Amino acid sequence: MFWKKAIRFSFFAMSVFVFGGSHGVLSSDARKARGKNVLEKIATNHNEVVSVASGIENDQRVLPQTGMTRAVPLIYLTPMDHHGTVARIEYNSKDYARDKSDIIKEAYVYTPYGYDKNDLNTKYNIIYLMHGMGGRAGEYFKLEKIRNMFDHLIGNRDIPPSIIVSATFYNKNSETDFQGSIRELRVFHKDFVNNLMPAVEEQFHTYAVSTSAEDLAASRGHRAFGGFSLGSVTTWMEFCYDYDYIRYFLPMSGSSWYYGSYGNYYPVKTADFFEDLIKKNSLKKRGYFIYATTGTQDVVRDQVEIQMQEMLKRRKAFPPDHVVYYQKQNGRHNFEAVQEYLFNALPLFF
Repeated sequence: MFWKKAIRFSFFAMSVFVFGGSHGVLSSDARKARGKNVLEKIATNHNEVVSVASGIENDQRVLPQTGMTRAVPLIYLTPMDHHGTVARIEYNSKDYARDKSDIIKEAYVYTPYGYDKNDLNTKYNIIYLMHGMGGRAGEYFKLEKIRNMFDHLIGNRDIPPSIIVSATFYNKNSETDFQGSIRELRVFHKDFVNNLMPAVEEQFHTYAVSTSAEDLAASRGHRAFGGFSLGSVTTWMEFCYDYDYIRYFLPMSGSSWYYGSYGNYYPVKTADFFEDLIKKNSLKKRGYFIYATTGTQDVVRDQVEIQMQEMLKRRKAFPPDHVVYYQKQNGRHNFEAVQEYLFNALPLFF
């Protein structure tokens, strides 16, 4: 079983990374221009072009519903003179997979160059990222190339200056084998809503006016969640449970296990459930966007493929302005693929 034998992309994250630098938040016109420039970069062999609703008023971004991702330019993987800062935080939570006892968890938070904790007027979009089996909080920031890419995406105005959180579904009591990981990711949505999101957004300047449930829900258009491998499974769980708080989703190399688990998939039942969830909660009207992705040589591609093909053939239920499916040519189950998925997806959010 691959998930049990998977290479553990667990990289110990240093407590604090400081790189220095500054970029202002873009005006609406500048963000529209940024979106247009980014889309002009997306290479595709598909003829069908669709509109993707962004978070910008009266702005429609255009891309095909399916296609291949574009390689990250090598310059984006090199250090910039102006860098963001990564800091470790601790927050109070519960051991949701066991007795719900009080625990302390950690997360790592990237703030872009120029972020000023004393500037209460500037607001930032926020992106939460989740690791795979055996991973740790801060995993995305331990990888220098991905940190550099975030700096370039912001520095080149491909994305607006954003806060990025590298979290974990584990805690000090967790078993990190396959079954233990599944138990944790299935209840992570409770940690996210009740503990992680309020803790982060109370401390950092996002669009949430406060950390009340109402204000966090009101700012959902400025919040994204993505993950790789079992983090992708977690991302689908976030869509199932936390759609009131998140508008943008990036599941990378993993399918939904709301029903079933590894080797036991229910693509029709899953698509039925998603269809019903979207309808009952008026998500088409409220807005949501899923950028699902995997590699053509990824060992778990089949599970992603059967789910996405079932969804995409239901065009009325999952229209291209809400759901797209992209693959990395020859992409495998590794962080080289992850950086390409992030590079292609993030400019389409917000």
